[in-house]
Amino acid sequence: MADAPKITMVGAGGMSFGPTMANDVIHTAALRGARLMLHDLNPERLDRAYQFANKLNAASGSPILIDRSTDAETAISGADFVISSAEFGRFEHWRQDYEIPNKHGATQITGENGGPGAVFHSLRSIKNTLSICESVERYAPDAFFINLSNPMSRVTLAINRGTRLRNVGMCHEMPLGVKRICRRLRIDPKDVEAKASGINHFTFFTEFRNIRTGEDLLPRIKEFYGRSFFDYSSRTQRFAKAIDRNVVGGFFVEFNYMPVVAKFVRDFDLVPCSVDSHIGEYVPFARDVADFVPVPLDFHEPVMVKMERAAQWVARTKVPLPLHLMGHSDEEVISIVAAMWTGDEVRLDAVNVPNRGYIPDVADGAIVEVGATVDAEGVHPEVMPALGEPLAGWIATQVRLQDKIVDAALRGDADLAFEALLEDPNSPADEGACRAMFDELRSLQADKLPI
Repeated sequence: MADAPKITMVGAGGMSFGPTMANDVIHTAALRGARLMLHDLNPERLDRAYQFANKLNAASGSPILIDRSTDAETAISGADFVISSAEFGRFEHWRQDYEIPNKHGATQITGENGGPGAVFHSLRSIKNTLSICESVERYAPDAFFINLSNPMSRVTLAINRGTRLRNVGMCHEMPLGVKRICRRLRIDPKDVEAKASGINHFTFFTEFRNIRTGEDLLPRIKEFYGRSFFDYSSRTQRFAKAIDRNVVGGFFVEFNYMPVVAKFVRDFDLVPCSVDSHIGEYVPFARDVADFVPVPLDFHEPVMVKMERAAQWVARTKVPLPLHLMGHSDEEVISIVAAMWTGDEVRLDAVNVPNRGYIPDVADGAIVEVGATVDAEGVHPEVMPALGEPLAGWIATQVRLQDKIVDAALRGDADLAFEALLEDPNSPADEGACRAMFDELRSLQADKLPI
């Protein structure tokens, strides 16, 4: 074994994870001396990512080695870990995934991870991610692969069915959910131990405990969402709609306006880890809960543009910046790398893995999201309590869709993909409308699809 690992970041030019992953490797003492290889097919974005990472590394005392390449063989060969977040035409196609189904009568909120639009997002992401996996199998077959691309459950299932790579899917929604609730309860997140289970972006807390006092915090959280603020009167909804027109207002609305979350707490006694735009994708009643439902892509796209400009400025400015003070982020990805490399065990809030009895009332093999420990031997998911109804039923529906969509992608079967779209709970009841929606999206995205 080498003294330090080679870590390849595929899609390093993207703003969702590229800068954060570089930052976390730099700020992980156990990975001192690691080689971080940045890989992206867009030379301009790759150059910006490289400059940013180098400046951050220098400000921190240059603890790691940083390299870059647009060539897959150069970037991946000899890698111990490959982290992938690559996606082509994200916002252009995401908008199509949202607008076209809704034009044909769908009731989806975003179409990113659930809803008929997400059938096409899934197919695109599976095709793209499996092409990356093919390169990893060719140039670094023993590397551990970490997937960050959505739709997480479906892409991760495709990796497990279509490749031989050791892998895990990672998302930050659960740890972010802990912090978001702690802010509302005015509790230090460091004093909280939480557990949750479900499928990605549709996970619910099973434990939320103050480790300092021993208090079970779930009753307090449920009481919090029972307050009149969460009644969401027509006046409140008009206000949310009015301020959801710029980045600042959109940020406030996305993380504070939660009529769907409130419904899950009040009507089903379930505390979601995530926000409306995620959990609402999986159920047919989300659009009925409130008069106004924000469209997250109208928020995320301008945020990413501004983040890209900020990263470009940081990378090129001669103004001295205290970048060494940034510290490790809340992402758990690099914690996996450090634990597997050093053998020092760490617990993670959420990993996406094939179910092996971890959630007893979810089908075996389905991709579930649960807590885990990680050590030199790999990822060890935790066994969680049964979900119970109605949650188990909702997830069973999504598991069936997982299965069909992944099979459609692996076989190149357009009929099976259409069947999955037809069965999505947020698709219109009319088969003709579903066919028109399917054909329109397929025509627009043909070069990105495996069908």
